[in-house]
Amino acid sequence: MPKDPVTRNDVAEYAGVSTAVVSYVVNEGPRKVAPETRERVLDAIRALGYRPNATARALRMGTTRTFGLITPDGGNPLFAELAKAIDREAAARGYVVLQTSADGDPVTERAKIAELLTRQVSGLVLVAPTADPSLDDVEVPVIAINRVLPTVSSVRPAYREGARAGVEHLVSHGHRVIGLVIGGAGHPERELGWRDALTAAGLPEGPIARATFSREGGYRAAQTLLSAEPTAIFASSDLQAIGVLRALHEAGVRVPEDVAVAAFDGTPETEYTWPPLTVVRQPVELVAREAVRRLIDGEDAMEALTVPTELILRRSCGC
Repeated sequence: MPKDPVTRNDVAEYAGVSTAVVSYVVNEGPRKVAPETRERVLDAIRALGYRPNATARALRMGTTRTFGLITPDGGNPLFAELAKAIDREAAARGYVVLQTSADGDPVTERAKIAELLTRQVSGLVLVAPTADPSLDDVEVPVIAINRVLPTVSSVRPAYREGARAGVEHLVSHGHRVIGLVIGGAGHPERELGWRDALTAAGLPEGPIARATFSREGGYRAAQTLLSAEPTAIFASSDLQAIGVLRALHEAGVRVPEDVAVAAFDGTPETEYTWPPLTVVRQPVELVAREAVRRLIDGEDAMEALTVPTELILRRSCGC
């Protein structure tokens, strides 16, 4: 039998508040709610999966309560996980998310922004946008994720610090020739973190292979790096690291006994590679929560927020 829909009364009972307080939180007013009470209501909404009546609220408040979300690659597991987290956070605040992809192409990105604006979205979330997404005439709130843009708010992981932590851990295992698989010139901070760690350890730069953020890119890059005989490889994305593992396995190179591997991103599939990958985990849930909060609350409108990463140790590094 289908489950009964979650009601406002259910949320109120779960959070230990009145139904009126639930309405104030969902509708952003008319009365203010104490921050701790508001967070308790939002936790209840997330836990129960409550979906307010969007049509009635839009008519009452004169807003669609819809966000447009543009990612560079809808098939990338990191962006898929982030999109899901944004959708969950938006739903907890009574918003719906319309998602599309721009494939990292500036022309496509501008066209997608224009299309979403014609649908009267209440705000835009741009994940890893291009350098110039042409936002001068956009009149709704915009937030950029994973890139700082000069005219809008942004939330991003601490790329440089996270990459440094990952490479420093490889150094702690005694590795002295640490190669890097990195994307194009538009993503320099992970490379800077790799350099920082090597410099701090008094080590020379290891070999670098530049490749697309894909499994095939990592596979081809590892084939190139093997001639330099690295004892460890740091990949700038999980997808690249999965390609690296395949190339090493095919070459008869043991991981981690011959070459240790670590990666940046930390998507769930890295738990199921062989060996399981040591990763620098992006704080996806926190990034999503902060992005939605800034769009709705309008706080820190132009401030760029950098959030910390987490080093997760698994077998691929030798732990």
